Amino acid sequence: MEKKVLRAGIIGSGFAAKFHYDALQRVFSTKVEVAGAYSPSSENLRKFTEPRYLQAFDSLDQLIANADVVHVCTPPVTHEPIVVAALKQHKHVIVEKPFTGYFGDGSAAFNGDTFSKEEGLRHSMESVTRMLDAEKESEGMIMYAENWVYAPAIQKERELLQKTGAQIVWMNGEESHSGSHSLTYGQWKFSGGGSMIGKGCHPLSAAIYLKHAEGRARDGNPIRPKSISARTHAITRMPSFKDEGYLRTTYKDTEDFAMLHVVFEDGTIANLIASELVLGGVHNWLEVNTTNHRTICNINPNTSMQAYTPAHKHFEDVYVVEKTETKQGWSSISPDEGWFAGYQHEMDAFYRSAAFGEPVESNSSLASDVIATIYAGYVSAERKGAEVPITIL
Repeated sequence: MEKKVLRAGIIGSGFAAKFHYDALQRVFSTKVEVAGAYSPSSENLRKFTEPRYLQAFDSLDQLIANADVVHVCTPPVTHEPIVVAALKQHKHVIVEKPFTGYFGDGSAAFNGDTFSKEEGLRHSMESVTRMLDAEKESEGMIMYAENWVYAPAIQKERELLQKTGAQIVWMNGEESHSGSHSLTYGQWKFSGGGSMIGKGCHPLSAAIYLKHAEGRARDGNPIRPKSISARTHAITRMPSFKDEGYLRTTYKDTEDFAMLHVVFEDGTIANLIASELVLGGVHNWLEVNTTNHRTICNINPNTSMQAYTPAHKHFEDVYVVEKTETKQGWSSISPDEGWFAGYQHEMDAFYRSAAFGEPVESNSSLASDVIATIYAGYVSAERKGAEVPITIL
C-alpha cells in the first residue's frame, strides 16, 4: 500500500535541527519529504541545507506554506510566535522543549537572579494560553518534542501501568551532566531559566506523562500536577567554588542545580533533580514505584554496551556517549543513542498522528503542565521552598 506523503519544514539550523533531520530518516509509518529549512542566519542556514541538499527558504511564512509538518528547532524565546504562525496556516507543529517561558522584559538591566518569579509565572502562562488558543482554532496539532516520553523504557512503563492497573505512588528521577557548551544557555533572557527548565523539563515531563497515562487508563482523565516545592542553587557562581576545569562555569544569572518535589491531584508525588554538576556524561533516569511493581528506567547511561581502553587516543575518532569528559578507562558506549533517548520513536509517532489522526502522546496538555510546574517551581524557590499551587489550563 502506498504510504501517505507528508512534507516537513525545519525552522532552525543548529543542534536540534540536525537531530530532527536525522530522526526523520527513520520515520517508517509515512513517507516524509523534507521541503527545506529556514533560519534568520543565512550563513548557518547554508551550512545546514547544502550538505543535505535541502531547499533554503527566504522567509518563515514561505517555509510554513510549503510544509505539512513544521519543526520548531529554535531557541525557546522564539517558540510562541512561530508556533502560532504555523497553526494559523493550519499546519501541524513539532516544537522543541522547553515549550515556552519568560525571557525578561527586554531591558538591558534585566537579571534572572532578581526579577519577580511571580511575574515570570504569569507571563509564561499567558504565552502557553495563546499557543493553546491558536491550536483550538487550527486544523493543526501541537506536538511537544519531549523525547523522554518516547524513550523505549518510558513507553514500556506506560504499557505496564495500563496492563497492571497500578497506581504510581512516587517517582524519583534526574537529568544532569557537566554543563551546556552554549553561552546563551546560562542567560535567563535566552533560556527562560537554568537547570530547572533546561534539564528538569525532561524527567518532569516523563513523570507528568506517566501520571497522565495512569489516569487515562483508569477513567479516561489524566492525573495532573497540583503543587510544587522547589529549591535552586548557583554552585559554580559561588566565590568559594573550586574550579578545576571539568564543570561548565559560564552561567550569568541562572541556577546550575534544582530540586523539585511535585504533588499530583491524587496525592502521589515525584522528586526530581536537575543539575550541571555531574561528571561522567549525561545522567538520565526515572524510577517509578507503584502499588504492584517498581521500574528503573535508565536512559543515559545504560549498560547495553561497555568498553575499556587504556588510552584516549584509541577511541579518538569514536563517538562514545554524550557529554563524557574522557574516553580513557571504562565507557558506557551507546550503540544507538538516539534509539535509547526516544528520538526516532518520537518522530515516527508524530508523523503517524499527522497522517492518520492518532492521539499525540506528548501533546499540548503535557507541555502546558510542564511549563506551569516549572514556573511555579521558580516561585517556590524564590520563597525558599514554600509549597506553591500549579496553574492547570
